[in-house]
Amino acid sequence: MPVLFSYGTLQDEAVQRSTFGRRLRGVPDELVGFERSSLRVDDAAFVAASGKSDHAIVRFTGRSDSRVRGTAFEVSEDELARADRYEPAGYRRISTRLASGKEAWVYADARFC
Repeated sequence: MPVLFSYGTLQDEAVQRSTFGRRLRGVPDELVGFERSSLRVDDAAFVAASGKSDHAIVRFTGRSDSRVRGTAFEVSEDELARADRYEPAGYRRISTRLASGKEAWVYADARFC
């Protein structure tokens, strides 16, 4: 099963239920070599659903001392596709290795990937 690392809204139970139709089970982990930033989202529907226009995003730094805390979730391929549809413009799904050693997908800043 694919692993999806979330540091933002995909950790929220309401977002999980509306996106995946269930609450996901996850474990704490860290994204190494990235730093957290924010992105202004222009998608009106996404902003209305989330209640805000500024959202967390990660950018690659390559530095081992740069870490972002979050949650690693095991998801199905279908759920991964649903996550792709959920994320607004500006986010790009990339493969990475977490601090735990797990291979995972994460949505990062598309301008820096």
